[in-house]
Amino acid sequence: MKKFLLIALIVIAALGGGFFYWQSHSAHAEDGGAAAGQGQPQAQPVSVTQIQEQKITIKQTLPGRVSAFRQSQIRPQVDGIITERLFEEGAEVTKGQQLYQIDDARYTASLNSALADLKSAEANVKTVKAREKRYKDLVKVKAVSQQEYDDIKAELDQANASIAVAQAAVDLAQVNLDYTKVYAPIDGRISRSFVTEGALVTANQTEHLATITQLDPVYIDMQQSGSAALKLRQKLMRKNTVPVSLILDEKSGQRYANHGVLKFSEVTVDETTGSITLRAIVPNPDGLLLPGLFVRAELDMGEETALLVPQRATTRKADGTLSVWIVDAEDKAQQRAITTSDAYEDYWIVESGIEAGDKLIVEGYQKVAPDMAVAPEEWTKEQPQNDSAPQKAE
Repeated sequence: MKKFLLIALIVIAALGGGFFYWQSHSAHAEDGGAAAGQGQPQAQPVSVTQIQEQKITIKQTLPGRVSAFRQSQIRPQVDGIITERLFEEGAEVTKGQQLYQIDDARYTASLNSALADLKSAEANVKTVKAREKRYKDLVKVKAVSQQEYDDIKAELDQANASIAVAQAAVDLAQVNLDYTKVYAPIDGRISRSFVTEGALVTANQTEHLATITQLDPVYIDMQQSGSAALKLRQKLMRKNTVPVSLILDEKSGQRYANHGVLKFSEVTVDETTGSITLRAIVPNPDGLLLPGLFVRAELDMGEETALLVPQRATTRKADGTLSVWIVDAEDKAQQRAITTSDAYEDYWIVESGIEAGDKLIVEGYQKVAPDMAVAPEEWTKEQPQNDSAPQKAE
């Protein structure tokens, strides 16, 4: 019995020592693992996309204002009383259509008087010519002196000059009589009449009688200011034709059905505003576009190859420069300053700072630092966008 108890005590002691050894070994292993984890921190997860050159269609949107293709102010050329208005206000008129009639009684009388003076001058020339012919024969036989013949020749020259003066008076009287009929100089839509029958008009009055506006096609005048004007000018010089489309309402996105083309751009910069003027011509068969209407003009500058960076992946520093984070070959985060030329949709068009093939951090860049290890995952545009961009750095 004593021998059995001794064996049992020996076994219990052995088991207890093994348990304490296992417990202390396990604690030591846990402490070592924790220490190892602190020496090698986990990589920061980020979403990245690989930058590639892409073909894009460049469009420049500018504020514009509709201007009439042609506009003519109807003014009187002679003095007189308006006796008749021969058009319907707001109607379409054609070139050469009579619009007003001015009292022509005194102008008709002036023409008749001028015609009478012309006939008198012509009759006088005939009389002097007959005398000159007779004197010419008489001077040959010395029946009259040479001086008398020279005098009659001078009288004939004066009579011929009087015909020229009388003819000029007739022409002037005819012009004034014709001016009593006021015609439309262009095709277009006429405004309301600013005078009525019975009103006295003068040739030098400041108020016009009516206005004719040609609305098909119309001009779209645009202004491009600042340094963007030079870039736009350089692009325009490389293109023969620039299509133009119109946005009538920015809120609803309503577009005008007809497309136009850029007509020309000014060759000088306005010194006061630092801008250049562009003009497009757009068809307007329905007369929907009216002079003075403000629109947004979209210029199609064609396709070009560009490096695109999502705007939400950029950070704007206090000095206004933009920067991005990329993942290098060792899966570490690096910051790069970039230079952009323009915006395209929700991207920046990059000129320098990054290259095709670079891995750009789109999400999670707020939690990284230079040379920090990262765990990149592919980013897709459909992922939830929790970050607003571009953000301004502190």
